[in-house]
Amino acid sequence: MEKVLALLISAHFFVDFFLQPAYLEKRKQAIPFLALHSFIHAVVAYLFLQMWSFWRLPLAVFCVHFLIDAVAMRFSDTYKAFAAEQAAHIGGLVVIALGLQHTVGAPAFTGFGFRLLIAIGGFFATVQGAGDFVGKFIKTLPIPEKNQLESDGLIDGGVWIGRLERALIFLFIFIGYPAGIGFLVTAKSILRFEEAKKTRQQAEYVLIGTFWSYSLAIALTSATQWAMKL
Repeated sequence: MEKVLALLISAHFFVDFFLQPAYLEKRKQAIPFLALHSFIHAVVAYLFLQMWSFWRLPLAVFCVHFLIDAVAMRFSDTYKAFAAEQAAHIGGLVVIALGLQHTVGAPAFTGFGFRLLIAIGGFFATVQGAGDFVGKFIKTLPIPEKNQLESDGLIDGGVWIGRLERALIFLFIFIGYPAGIGFLVTAKSILRFEEAKKTRQQAEYVLIGTFWSYSLAIALTSATQWAMKL
């Protein structure tokens, strides 16, 4: 059951954080688009598990995901709601895996590419999922209106820098070179030094975002490595 659950979670992360383009996410309040998103989840879960005779499993994934997203859309788009929604999805997948075990026994995963499939889901959870959480959290920081942080940088430049940083952390841990994270921190500190010197507020803003991003990246990458050993 552990491998089945790990694959279900990995498939969920892959769809939610890679196969969900912005235009689809914005239109999910319409039932057809929500159904399409849930259908993609069901198909990818079916492909990840490679248990072709268990057609009820993707049907269960579709129904559970549809219901959770329908409820989640009633709440504000905050980091707490985001975390609660992802926890609910994982909880729903646990229920599906347990239901599969109790109804038809505990089928062993006999497909191919288990470690690769887990790594794919973990990678997108680390790079995109953690970024979504950090972005929503940063918006809650009490920055006074008159001291709004101004930037003349590239549009979404900070977002892409964060994604690349987390991708590098994922790579460093996977190749057994965690010391590379230290070099990453040093490089960012040097590049951000002049900018952060302007105000204490700006320095704290950068530090909070960086620590959240790095902490989540390390935790998710470590969890991915653990799941790959199941």
